[in-house]
Amino acid sequence: MRILIWHVHGSWTDSFVRGGHDYLLPLVPDRGPDGRGRARTYDWPDNAREVPWDRLRDEPVDVVVYQRPHELGLARDWLRRDVPGVYVEHNTPAGDVPRTRHHLAGRDDITLVHVTHFNELYWDNGRAPTRVIEHGVPDPGHLYSGELPRAGVVVNEPVRRTRVAGTDLLPRFARDVPLDLFGMKVDGLPYGTYEDLPRPVMHAELAKRRVYLHPYRWTSLGLALIEAMMLGMPVVALAATEAVEAVPPEAGVLSTRVDVLADALRRFVADPERAAQAGKVARDTALNRYGLRRFLTDWDRLLSTEV
Repeated sequence: MRILIWHVHGSWTDSFVRGGHDYLLPLVPDRGPDGRGRARTYDWPDNAREVPWDRLRDEPVDVVVYQRPHELGLARDWLRRDVPGVYVEHNTPAGDVPRTRHHLAGRDDITLVHVTHFNELYWDNGRAPTRVIEHGVPDPGHLYSGELPRAGVVVNEPVRRTRVAGTDLLPRFARDVPLDLFGMKVDGLPYGTYEDLPRPVMHAELAKRRVYLHPYRWTSLGLALIEAMMLGMPVVALAATEAVEAVPPEAGVLSTRVDVLADALRRFVADPERAAQAGKVARDTALNRYGLRRFLTDWDRLLSTEV
């Protein structure tokens, strides 16, 4: 199958292009948001190939996977023909959440694919047919050593995304355990910071920390949380959005109380054996629920019904 898809969310696309199809990634001259082409920070397979936007009309495309509202117009203008499509909604609704209506809610000709059951529940989907295909993540390996009595956190752009990502909570947690922050644009914050590391390096470094802290208030389900679990790390997270489904009690501690989470961090840092045992449960859970094979199989089933 020949699938047109934009490079929007690198981590999610990294999983998606590992299937057995031909993935066409639009390319514009400046590699801007509407045509980044192949990722430069991921090792994508050869069947994920760049196609200049003005040559897409000559490409045989079987299905379009949309991820942003304006891509429907781009596909129409660039392909110059009608092609079946599905729409992936990565995000939780914003604004007046109980009344947030999805922009596809008035259509019934495009399947709306949510990445979590939480998203499907909280969006007003209207007439749109919906499916949930949960995340799938390549296994980075059981790298956990927990040798450093510190907490690891992964947040991209923590200053801009302060309340969404829970960055404002970090000073409270840092009073109890030392924190190391990984991600994009994290330099200059009063913690150990590790900026823009290659993913294998980041995974190896993160796995040295005793416990993983997930401070997000409002997100679908951070792929960094799933990756940390696959590394074998115990998890301390806000009991918010889909995290309550992803992390069983044996794998860590979830709560809406900051004092409970801070106490959990202290306990894991002080007890390496307990941390390692919870991390094993976290890894088994993540592999069983968010494995790459299940993710790709779910997508194959859906796309086969759309084309």
